[in-house]
Amino acid sequence: MPHSFLISDLHLSTDHPRSAELFLRFAAEVAPGAEALYILGDLFEYWAGDDDLGDPFHQRICDALRGLDARGTRIYIMHGNRDFLMDEELGSACNATLLDDPTLLDLYGTPTLLTHGDVLCTDDTEYQQFRKLVRNSDWQAQFMAQPLAQRKAQIEQLRAQSKNEKQVKAMDIMDVNGDAVDELLRRYHYPRLIHGHTHRPAKHLHRPDGHLCERWVLGDWDEARASILRCDAGGIEQIVLK
Repeated sequence: MPHSFLISDLHLSTDHPRSAELFLRFAAEVAPGAEALYILGDLFEYWAGDDDLGDPFHQRICDALRGLDARGTRIYIMHGNRDFLMDEELGSACNATLLDDPTLLDLYGTPTLLTHGDVLCTDDTEYQQFRKLVRNSDWQAQFMAQPLAQRKAQIEQLRAQSKNEKQVKAMDIMDVNGDAVDELLRRYHYPRLIHGHTHRPAKHLHRPDGHLCERWVLGDWDEARASILRCDAGGIEQIVLK
């Protein structure tokens, strides 16, 4: 049966070799035969700019995606909160199409809205202010004007700061806000919604204005397992790759 896969929050880096091994095995053994692979953000632990494509690890991941595309699986990549600086050079290196966030498409007869998910975490006001800042084109232009090594050093500092802040934040603050979800579903005429970011894989049901809508949350990838959604005309299935 024609099908597609959806994944998110892989956070691939040399610091997590097992996650990279899982991804390479997925790309070589599981994903071929699918019509499309949708990566809904945070493919990499972080992305300092497309001038980092020369890194051997990044080349290996891009080569795997390019090889998957060569076998007939279309590749779509959405920006996440870790890799929002990905640009067209990265897309070309992977033979991938970069998706807007959100993107509405017909997925085997069901209107389906894809988003990374961080924009729905409206209770975390500090993060939303930061998100607005770094998505600003002027901020990005100033940041990208710095040498690559300097950009990486700044990102590492931000990662350390974010890790410390998460330790004192309530878990519910970092989850999606129900009203924000309903408003997004309403804006796009009550589709099925698929997102990542929260690392809480589950199926939820929402009833904005009396319309029953499914919300599927993708899990993250770690050293032990990979979270995948398989979608076809019959619906969605959660898969765990170990």
